[in-house]
Amino acid sequence: MTDTMLNHQSQTPADAAERRARKPVVVYPNGTLVPPDLAVLAQARRTLEKIDEVIVPPRDGRAFSVPKGHFFRIVSIDGPQVGDLNLWNANDLNERFFSGKTRALHATHVSAGDRLWSTLPSLQPMATITHDTLGWYGWDDDGAGVHDVIGTRCDPYTNQLLNGTEYHNCCHSNLSRALAGATGLPFGEAEPHVHDVLNVFMCTGFTKDTHQYFMKASPVRPGDYLEFFAEIDLLGALSACPGGDCGATHSSDTAACHPLKVEVFRPDMNLLKEWPFPQRSGYVNPA
Repeated sequence: MTDTMLNHQSQTPADAAERRARKPVVVYPNGTLVPPDLAVLAQARRTLEKIDEVIVPPRDGRAFSVPKGHFFRIVSIDGPQVGDLNLWNANDLNERFFSGKTRALHATHVSAGDRLWSTLPSLQPMATITHDTLGWYGWDDDGAGVHDVIGTRCDPYTNQLLNGTEYHNCCHSNLSRALAGATGLPFGEAEPHVHDVLNVFMCTGFTKDTHQYFMKASPVRPGDYLEFFAEIDLLGALSACPGGDCGATHSSDTAACHPLKVEVFRPDMNLLKEWPFPQRSGYVNPA
């Protein structure tokens, strides 16, 4: 083997500057998607009647159901707290929230007007974000925003890998237990259905020098909420992250943690009789 092949540090080519100077192209530009009619949903929001609520204890998870055409909110009720959200088609657990495609279609962080998309081969909007009390935050000087679809979820396997310790209240575990409890599936059968999350209220970004994923204290305060419109029948699970506001740590029994509340609302369904509820992707694989 030659010295060149053994050298792990590649040499800079003569045209390196020219290659780097090429212009970026947004993969899915704004305007590619047909936007939801938020005016219609705003009219429906004026008629909301609460039909259910679920309290998610600190460092724990709970499941909830939302019928198609209903609204649900994730609410901060006691102190700054981040939540990890999973969504499934209530009639087919194999169809679930696809954070990667949602990120590609919208952005690294989502807010009102954005949609949560489902996995292939269905690829349909599962929920539309209709209100965000933290929409004012935007992007801060560190390049951070709120409600990200970047991070996965804290889990006991990565914790074991990095710290050599066992921790049983990671968001992955909380979500797995919540799904098992809601469906009657054994934990081992429920766990593979848990997937990458929407990090509700979490404030995150990438460092400007090393481009590493970072978190900082969430700006959420009691009374803040993120609201969704269910485009299909949904089964959801929410974990109140053991990192609290994630300003210092996660997977921890020492961080200050608080409960979260999920509220489910029924609107006047007559106002949605013309709503274009989604269909699963019409693409037919020729194989």
